[in-house]
Amino acid sequence: MTESRTHGPLVSIVVVNWNGLKFLDDCLASLARQTWLEREFILVDNGSSDGSREVIGSWTKWLPNAQAVLLPSNTGFCRANNLAFARARGEWIALFNNDAVADPTWLEELLRYGDVERRIGMLASKILFHDPPGVIDKAGHLIYWDGQNRGRGTMEADTGQYDRAEEILWPDACAALYHRQLFEETGGFDETFFAYGDDADLGIRARLLGWKAWYVPTAVVYHRHSATAGAYSPLKVMLVERNRLLLAVKNFSLWLLLQNPYWTLRRFGWNAYALLRRRGSAARFVETNGWGRLVFNLAWSYLSAARLLPVALRRRRKIQRIKRLSNREVLELLRRFQIDVRDLTFRD
Repeated sequence: MTESRTHGPLVSIVVVNWNGLKFLDDCLASLARQTWLEREFILVDNGSSDGSREVIGSWTKWLPNAQAVLLPSNTGFCRANNLAFARARGEWIALFNNDAVADPTWLEELLRYGDVERRIGMLASKILFHDPPGVIDKAGHLIYWDGQNRGRGTMEADTGQYDRAEEILWPDACAALYHRQLFEETGGFDETFFAYGDDADLGIRARLLGWKAWYVPTAVVYHRHSATAGAYSPLKVMLVERNRLLLAVKNFSLWLLLQNPYWTLRRFGWNAYALLRRRGSAARFVETNGWGRLVFNLAWSYLSAARLLPVALRRRRKIQRIKRLSNREVLELLRRFQIDVRDLTFRD
């Protein structure tokens, strides 16, 4: 039997749910079994209609120090987490997807590496696919030069290649731990993102303020990837492309931002080649939704980004004014954690 820990900082565990009834019991049972006992639970429901709210209500009565936030409609991942953060009392805040399951020592392992004095305020899990077993979903994140990003190690067999604790660019918010001070300094998630790419934006903004991220391979989570929205949902794909552009506008230096069209066109060229070879996520999207939907989605992404551009530019001015890293330091950070365009476009 794993020993339970009853000392140390309070952790606020946040789970955001939207129509995830079939996953909730497994998810919350795994969090209830955590060996770290100094914790509270904040369960946010984004207007579910599948019976999730009743399940959340019953778990709230059973879990220690638990509260439910039942929203009347789907406000998005970002706003739901920000609302939870406003209620959280913990020194550390753990975000956990409703379609994931954690090992019992998950939280305890993450806490071992957190160090606010060294500005290590973001901790990443080793996230494996629930199915197929033994395959990596994410072990931190990598970024492409136009702001698009992907999980490190995605779709690789887990053979121990990511079994070393080390610095990463940022964690995946599917299962991550953040220090409260980091949320206070960054202001939390950008709610204009709604969902997807939000953890990338938060992670980059935190890095600009001098925070570091650490990957913890012993903090293991099993994830049913994109179980809520669907891996090739047109809405998800639109948000991913739109939000990577908003991330770049807000956080990149002017020099790098001016290069953005070149890097994006280069990525599109490799996507087109991957499509011809029937490889990668673009090919899977076309198989699922058709060519017309692909063209429509691209237009939808950029029209939506254009509508949000004034807000992003206002936020850019503040971010660039208060950042602690120089443009050279940021460039070196992105270079250290860049993803090759072929890995980005050819790997599903």
